[in-house]
Amino acid sequence: MPGCARHDDVCGRCDAPLDFDFTMAFQPLVDLDEGRVYGYESLVRGPEGEPAAAVLAKVDDRTRYRFDQACRVKAIEIAHRLNARGVLSINFLPNAVYEPEACIQATLAAAERVGWPVSRLCFEIVESESVTDRPHLQNIVASYRARGMKTALDDFGTGYANLDLLADISPDMLKIDRRLISHIDTLPRKQIVIRHLVDLARHLDIKLVAEGIETLEEVRWLYRHGIARQQGYWFARPVAEQLPVCPDSRFALVKGRY
Repeated sequence: MPGCARHDDVCGRCDAPLDFDFTMAFQPLVDLDEGRVYGYESLVRGPEGEPAAAVLAKVDDRTRYRFDQACRVKAIEIAHRLNARGVLSINFLPNAVYEPEACIQATLAAAERVGWPVSRLCFEIVESESVTDRPHLQNIVASYRARGMKTALDDFGTGYANLDLLADISPDMLKIDRRLISHIDTLPRKQIVIRHLVDLARHLDIKLVAEGIETLEEVRWLYRHGIARQQGYWFARPVAEQLPVCPDSRFALVKGRY
C-alpha cells in the first residue's frame, strides 16, 4: 500500500476536481420491528439520472481516490439539504483508502460543516473490489469504529464479500445480497443458508440487513426468521436527490397474517 499523499492539509490524490459530474439517489432502510425508516443508503447516479454503472465506467485508477472522497462529501451534503433523519449509509472503495486517519478528513470536515453527527454515518464496504491486504481493511474498520462510525459489509454472499472476510474483520452489519434473497419464500436451499446466517450473525453480534426485497412474501419470510432490517424496491425505489416515502401501509402488511 503506497504511502499517504496528504501534506499540509492537502491531499495530492484527492483534492483536485473530477472531470465528470454525478449526484446521489437515496433509498430507505427500514426496521420492521420498530415500524419505521431508520436511515437511507446513498447511491451514485449521473446528473441526468443515469444509472450507477454509467458513472462508475468513468472512474479509473487516476480518479478512484478523488471519486471515493467526492461521493462521501456529496452524500452528506445532499442528505443534510434534504433533512434526512437517521443513519446515512455510504459505499466506499477499500482500495481507495491509503491511510484511514488521513482519508477520513474530508468526510469529517463535511460532516462538521453541515452539522451531521458522525455517529449517524455507516460506511459500506463494496464487494466489487478484492482486498488482499486484510490488515489494512481491519485498520479501516477499527479506525472508523474508534470515531463512532459504523461499517457494513455490502452484498454479502457474492463477489468478494464472503465468509472468509468475517474471520478477519468485525463489521457492525452484513447486508445480504439480493441473489440470496430472491424468492427466499419458495426456495428451501436458500432458506437453509439464511437460517444459518442468522445464527452466525447472532453469535458474532452483527446485525443483518436483507437487500433487494421485491415481494411481500420475501419480506414476511425474512421477518419471521429474524431479519427485521430490510431494503428494496418493495419498500421504495431510490430517487435522485429526494427521500422516497415508504408508506405506513407497507409496515402494516408485514405484520398482518403470515
